[in-house]
Amino acid sequence: MAIRRLLRGDLSDAAVESVVEAVAERYGLPADRVTFLEADNWLSTPLVIDDEVFVKVITDRHTLVHALLTAGRNLGAFSSGTEGFFGHFDSPVEMAEHELAATRRIRELGLDAPEPIEAFEVDGLGVLVLEYLPEFRTLDVLDAAAVRDHAPGLFGALSTMHADGLVHGDLRAENVLVADGDLYFIDATNVRGDGLDDAQAYDVACALGALAPEIGAQATVTAALTAYSPAELLDARAFLDFVNIRPDHSFDAAAVKGEIEKVAT
Repeated sequence: MAIRRLLRGDLSDAAVESVVEAVAERYGLPADRVTFLEADNWLSTPLVIDDEVFVKVITDRHTLVHALLTAGRNLGAFSSGTEGFFGHFDSPVEMAEHELAATRRIRELGLDAPEPIEAFEVDGLGVLVLEYLPEFRTLDVLDAAAVRDHAPGLFGALSTMHADGLVHGDLRAENVLVADGDLYFIDATNVRGDGLDDAQAYDVACALGALAPEIGAQATVTAALTAYSPAELLDARAFLDFVNIRPDHSFDAAAVKGEIEKVAT
């Protein structure tokens, strides 16, 4: 547990106070209530100020963990027969600025994401400020019927991103929020432009892996076909084993592969 706390870069009280003061001053908030969110997040410390803004605080250790995860993911990409396509960040503020820019691009495409407000630095910490969605559920806590209803929309949104050259890079159920019946996408990661095609296939594989445990392989592949061709699903098939060894995915990869092979033949 000590190692896990170390890697997650727990913030000191003084660091939290500095960040909260900076955010409160910038946006005229009283900062009467600061709530730390219960999240198994290795890449930031998330908190909410006055139920008005959502703030991610990124430390040097979070940047280090991201670099380690990036190296592991690139090795996994190699194992799938392609070059690694994940990129790393040089500093906490660069991580914050990237997510701000990615969130803006998602919204510019007409898709839903929390409104991006600002990214800046406080005492070497990266600070990302986003709209706070007070009432949302992550995709993995919905019942199967609701997930099935949202599945075509998820693949459609992903296809819209890909058509514009945007790759999410970390698509999993916890990074798709449902609020007022709409899908909101968060936590897009850094993908190098020279690996765009492979990264898009990886995105599709992650979406297949996120939905299959909730609605089954057949329904998942059927939903994917509303936005992607059988040939594109075959490209994603190459990454399914890699996705399945990630600790945040667990699904029957063989069943998904079988369904893809049925529609591709």
